[in-house]
Amino acid sequence: MTTSPHYTEHIHTPEVTGPIAEQAARQTGLDPDGMILLRHQTSGVYRLTRAPVVIKVAPPGEQHLTDVVRLVTWLQDHGVPTVELWGDPTNQPLHIDGRVVTLWRYLPQERAVRAPDIADSLLALHNAPPPPFPLRPLDVFGPIGRSIAASPLLTDDDRNLLTDLCTRLAQDNALLTAGSEPSLIHGDAQHRNTLLDPSNGLAVLSDWDSAALGPREWDLTTIEVHCRRFDHPSAEYDQFCQRYGRDIRDWSAYPWLRDVRELRMITSNARKSPPGSPAATEVRRRLDNLRDGGNLSWNIL
Repeated sequence: MTTSPHYTEHIHTPEVTGPIAEQAARQTGLDPDGMILLRHQTSGVYRLTRAPVVIKVAPPGEQHLTDVVRLVTWLQDHGVPTVELWGDPTNQPLHIDGRVVTLWRYLPQERAVRAPDIADSLLALHNAPPPPFPLRPLDVFGPIGRSIAASPLLTDDDRNLLTDLCTRLAQDNALLTAGSEPSLIHGDAQHRNTLLDPSNGLAVLSDWDSAALGPREWDLTTIEVHCRRFDHPSAEYDQFCQRYGRDIRDWSAYPWLRDVRELRMITSNARKSPPGSPAATEVRRRLDNLRDGGNLSWNIL
């Protein structure tokens, strides 16, 4: 197995997930020889070299992937552009050594995804009818609090800063009063969670672990934050707005949701990043910038 250094999870490691991915391949009649680690942040994501398959090994405690498989199957049936599960979805997810594993069709990427690529797929998702099964509601602040508590690198001053900001923002939950009616949302719509289908060049959404019932403003703000913080050309975000039909910056509660979304991104990476790692250094940059109130560009993790 060939590995890449681009992973940050300090508990759920390639040493653990690699053998699980290999076992999942063999269990489904696939050959794991030469398997490549694509990414290892929350989940371990591996690509087989002898079949167009990606194997995703979720971290401990992630038991909702049966719901993800059911949702993706429903999305395919309703014309929402999504990456496809590999093989018969009724055989997924797999449960191996306390981890939940899913297999997906591999889509080779010839160029980087740009913001306007995402617009049509995201609009199709937001306009889809409600699925005939329950969706978990969007939990805005719970993950922030859990990440602050679990982070191995935050100081007491850091925790106080982040907790105080979370408390202030939670006092004005604008999504409850100003957001659109809850519908199916992606939960983490952004460039890295979108792929281009090489058969037609169109974008498909991927990584449905955060899908929820919530206001579409959450997804739209996520796109805006990623474009701005990670220095994507401003013209690309403008093109996204034109294709989707809305600029979230015109929404009255945008500044509030922007701050919530950025806080969640900071705290989730603080939870995942081992002390002393390059990712931890980037988290420290973001914390320092949060203290001084600047609008620093971020490095992608």
